[in-house]
Amino acid sequence: MERIRAFLDVFSGDSNADRVVPPSGFTARLTTFTAAAMAFLTVFALALSLATGRLAARWDAELARTSTIRISAPEGQMAAQSQAVLEVLRTTPGIASARVMSDEEQRKLLEPWFGPDLPLDTLPVPRLIEVLEEGRGPDSAGLKLRLAAEAPGAVLDDHTRWRRPLVNAATRLRVLGLISILLIAGSTAAMITLAAQSALAANGQVIGVLRLIGARDVYIARAFVRRFTLRALIGACVGTAIALVGVFFMPAAAEEGAFLTGLGFKGWHWILPFLIPPLAAFVAFWATRWAAFRTLQRLS
Repeated sequence: MERIRAFLDVFSGDSNADRVVPPSGFTARLTTFTAAAMAFLTVFALALSLATGRLAARWDAELARTSTIRISAPEGQMAAQSQAVLEVLRTTPGIASARVMSDEEQRKLLEPWFGPDLPLDTLPVPRLIEVLEEGRGPDSAGLKLRLAAEAPGAVLDDHTRWRRPLVNAATRLRVLGLISILLIAGSTAAMITLAAQSALAANGQVIGVLRLIGARDVYIARAFVRRFTLRALIGACVGTAIALVGVFFMPAAAEEGAFLTGLGFKGWHWILPFLIPPLAAFVAFWATRWAAFRTLQRLS
């Protein structure tokens, strides 16, 4: 509670003490620019991490309840093996429905790799059967054995090899986003610390006069803390606002789930960017407080 009270005192302290800190100059511009730039980067790091997590979760949810059976057989046996596979699936527990994909659907699946004019009639393209699962799904091992016996050319793909990399990638991206935000916060603290130390060194004579007339180090430090905290807060607000405008004009989510579409915030995630300015002010408060007392001890 004492730390929170000290943080709030920054905004309600003696404004006359601000005269100790130069109102403009290099340190003012550096502090404001640093806070704005770091807030801007933080918003996009958050947006990228959350958007990628949503995309991976959507792919995982869609692939978790579906399977695909690929049938590779001579042209004369394709129809018979397809019918045999459908009969096996009809009598398999955990299967909600199954259907043979049309040539148009298969052409659409292959279009990103082979173009829109793929001649399926002249190519030995396997027949695909889409399977929708229910409950806990089928026993994959048992289903593979039944398919091997009834339709030797059928191969079951339960999409496990697709789901696991997506989940792992989403987890790593979230961790990477968190690490990036922590690095941004650390860089912000370092830059503000340097700016505060520069301002304190430049006002060494003023600090000496204030001590002669009875000013305590707490009073002097509070002047620097108040000014630099407010500068960081204003800069972070500007950087966050600019970043939110950029995120707003990013492309909307595509149906095919492209990676760099849908980059933004959804639902309660819109609250997170508005937490960045007070967090930047909090970081600036403690960075300036540490720098002020350390420098004042050195000047005494």
